[in-house]
Amino acid sequence: MTETSYTVTGMTCAHCVKAVSEEVGRIEGVESVAVDLPTGALTIVSERPLDDAAVRAAVDEAGYQVA
Repeated sequence: MTETSYTVTGMTCAHCVKAVSEEVGRIEGVESVAVDLPTGALTIVSERPLDDAAVRAAVDEAGYQVA
């Protein structure tokens, strides 16, 4: 298992957290996603290292930015 962390900007509520979690969770190989609203911390546990561009694209699709 691999754990990867990012910081997401622009989130303001629980709906934001859910949107990011769902989009990132759709990436192939993702086992779990944790998002902390106050800090913007995004932690992903996956079967193997993830493509950085795929994570950034998923966050962008949810409507937010990776810092």
